Amino acid sequence: MTLATAKWAIAEYHRMIEAGILDDRRVELLKGEIVEMPPEGEPHAYFSTVAGIYLIRLLGERAMIRSAKPITLANNSEPEPDIAIVQDLGGEYLQHHPYPENIFWLIEYANTSLEKDLETKTKIYAEVGIPEYWVVNLKKRQLIVFREPQDSEYTSKVTLTGGIINPLAFSDVDVEVNMVIS
Repeated sequence: MTLATAKWAIAEYHRMIEAGILDDRRVELLKGEIVEMPPEGEPHAYFSTVAGIYLIRLLGERAMIRSAKPITLANNSEPEPDIAIVQDLGGEYLQHHPYPENIFWLIEYANTSLEKDLETKTKIYAEVGIPEYWVVNLKKRQLIVFREPQDSEYTSKVTLTGGIINPLAFSDVDVEVNMVIS
């Protein structure tokens, strides 16, 4: 016997949120499935907070840094990346979360969620054309950089443990890898 799972559209997911059904749950919508998010451990919270502050200082008014806030994707996904570097559209975000065309790049910090962030989310983000996606492997203190989305996959993957990286959207900005991973 094969079990069929119910898939949810973004509008249905929003209605559940508005009705308070998901109030006591840490969840996100991935490809129409409501997925539990693991509790955020101390290293995860610390490193993502420090990196968010660093990126705010580094990018200034060139971008908005959103920490652990939803983004809305056309593939029935509404993930909550640890850091989303997006266009600053001001009050427009009162009407909707950032869409792929508003996103410069995304960062996920992974300890227990490493497999989900490297497999599932990579495909979800590539499918909608997010140009750049970074995963910080907290266990190994590595920055894994995905670029060049094509056919639901990123064609470029680089792993860094130090040095400087220039985000695609801001090639003139030097991001110190150590400020993101440690």
